[in-house]
Amino acid sequence: MVNLTINNKKIVVNEGTTILEAAKLINVTIPTLCHLEGVHELGSCRICVVEVEGEKNLPASCMTKVREGMIVHTDSPRVRKARKVLYELLLSDHPKECLNCNRNQNCELQKLGEKINVEEHRFDGEMSLCENDYSNPSIVRDTSKCILCRRCVTICNEIQGVGILNPQYRGFYTVISPGEDLMLGNVACTYCGQCTTVCPVDALKERSSIDDVLNALFDPKKTVIVQSAPAIRAALGEEFGYEPGTLVTGQMVSALRELGFDYVFDTNFTADLTIIEEGTELLHRLISAVRDSDSSIKLPMITSCSPGWIKFIEHYYPDLTDHLSSCKSPHMMLGALCKSYFAKKVGINSKDIFVVSVMPCTAKKYEITRPEMINDNLPNVDAVLTTRELAKMIKSAGIDFKNIRTDTFDSPLGLSTGAADIFGNTGGVMEAAIRTVYELVTGREPEFDKLHVEPLMGLDRIKRADLTIKNVKKEWSFLENVTLKVAVTSGLQGAAVLLDEIKSGLSPYHFIEVMGCPGGCISGGGQPRMTDNNVRLKRIEALYREDENKELRKSHTNPDITKLYEDFLGEPLGHISHEYLHTIYTKRDMYIKK
Repeated sequence: MVNLTINNKKIVVNEGTTILEAAKLINVTIPTLCHLEGVHELGSCRICVVEVEGEKNLPASCMTKVREGMIVHTDSPRVRKARKVLYELLLSDHPKECLNCNRNQNCELQKLGEKINVEEHRFDGEMSLCENDYSNPSIVRDTSKCILCRRCVTICNEIQGVGILNPQYRGFYTVISPGEDLMLGNVACTYCGQCTTVCPVDALKERSSIDDVLNALFDPKKTVIVQSAPAIRAALGEEFGYEPGTLVTGQMVSALRELGFDYVFDTNFTADLTIIEEGTELLHRLISAVRDSDSSIKLPMITSCSPGWIKFIEHYYPDLTDHLSSCKSPHMMLGALCKSYFAKKVGINSKDIFVVSVMPCTAKKYEITRPEMINDNLPNVDAVLTTRELAKMIKSAGIDFKNIRTDTFDSPLGLSTGAADIFGNTGGVMEAAIRTVYELVTGREPEFDKLHVEPLMGLDRIKRADLTIKNVKKEWSFLENVTLKVAVTSGLQGAAVLLDEIKSGLSPYHFIEVMGCPGGCISGGGQPRMTDNNVRLKRIEALYREDENKELRKSHTNPDITKLYEDFLGEPLGHISHEYLHTIYTKRDMYIKK
């Protein structure tokens, strides 16, 4: 233990604690900018400097470890002056067009200026070169607003393990970008958008689809259908002042109606459908591999609902794409059904339907541009809004979200089970699949507490579970006493670990779930910005509550899914299902020609 004094308060902390961490223990807040606890601790901005008696320079509190007898002042005149100068120097190379900025009133740099009481900027001079990168459909990069905090570098390299963002050049000419002056659209970016969630300013953001959606809403010839992913209902409320983890499903549906959407469907419906198709696909692979001893069958099978993850494997492990399930992601399935099954059911010309997906994910914006996501010469989905974009639309329309009535999704593509809700968090797809596959094979529910597969819950990078199948139905006798081995990972660095095991021939698994973002869709690149696991866990707990409060909790018990097969699809993995619900993948190079 170490004894020190902070602002005349004596404190005892563990050895290895930083001054910033020690100050928090006595409720002293030291301003920070580049710091992200447990993620990015580089001290590059120096805003968190403090004065330590006996030291000549002002050390960065986020990087400096406490020492015995240390006396620290976090708000002395010298510290105040230094912070203001540091802030003004940052501001000297930053656009002063806050009113026109996408992050106005939601900008960490702006809030910091208010916190440290900066009312003027005294330094003007040469500005860094501005480069706007619109080379891809998901993420926009504006180097004129970059403050070189390097948060995006850390998240891309150390958390996601992709590594396409790094400092280029030196000194005043430093820029954060891909190498060789390439754009994001010319390198193996997965468009996961994690960089946009940690950027403190507006240098990295999602490419807006708001105008496209508004144009469709105002077009009297268009029937505009909207769907929302499970993770949205557990996070949208944060944009309106609710505590993280507050479920706002009913308010969200009502707000979407007030915005003018003709039909409000639930992506959860096709999450249930995904489990039927994907579960059937897994059983078919097990039949061939276990019963028929067919060594050509690719196991483990890997989930395919995360487009950032799909782009990662296509770039970095193209020879392993045969392990992917052929299922489209749930929102693409629903889009395809809207323009086929639903259009015929209600007598609308498919060409007049405009499908909008509200997603937690920036990579979904890229996904809808893939040439594989077209049926009957029409794109499955026409536009993707992130959670943040939907919040902006609600606010700009003058909708009082906190006092709005609650409403329910439309039929027939709006009913879902609790298994679909947990698609939004890491481990949820696997748990939902186990609930259905286990019951189909044995005739009974898995013997888990509240149907939850506990080893697959939580935020560990890689989670594993073994499930021994016993007392199976007669037709599945070849699976008797087979131990089904599964693994779950969220974040692309964990995916690389599991793929390397497959590549080396050492993977013991039958089924693997991969989500592109840490924690799953609840912390997707388009969600309300947050920086810690506490918020992630609250969002996850909300989805588990939504699941547990539903009468139907297994995908195969959804009566509207049953009717969809009776009226349109025929059977899982049948001809029509393959046409509208399944896809193929592309082996991609690491670099794309300009």
